Amino acid sequence: MSSRKLHVVLVYPEIPGNAGNAGRTCLATDTQLHLVEPLGFSLEDRYLRRAGLDYWPHVQPVIWPSWEAFEEVLPELGKAFFFTAEAQRSYWQADYPDRSALIFGREGSGLPPELKAAYRHRSVSIPMKSCAVRSLNLSTSVALGVYEAQRQAAARETP
Repeated sequence: MSSRKLHVVLVYPEIPGNAGNAGRTCLATDTQLHLVEPLGFSLEDRYLRRAGLDYWPHVQPVIWPSWEAFEEVLPELGKAFFFTAEAQRSYWQADYPDRSALIFGREGSGLPPELKAAYRHRSVSIPMKSCAVRSLNLSTSVALGVYEAQRQAAARETP
């Protein structure tokens, strides 16, 4: 398992470009990316090139065959935060310890209902002022979560 402190988990991602952008954010921030199958795209080179992911070999995502397989190691990664538009608590209100896993659902439907129910107490949302917006782009949400967790870590290190 990765020695990195921060982990991003995409559960059943559908769009290679979003996974690629999330991977770029992870690479830029030394965050470990995890992809939970089934994926809505192929990881074959030609598909990655089409999505503009020429840096993908440096991302080195961990691929999990199922949520159940990933869930077994989740406690080893740190405190888990499940991002969903339905959460009552804002991601700004969460206290992200150094070892954290930020978990995001698929683009079309978000986290599966059973995960939202099982981890309701670990759920956070990204505030949106307009009720006309149902959700943000997956890769945008990943970037917001990662940089908030890193902002908090940097604040703890500052005397």
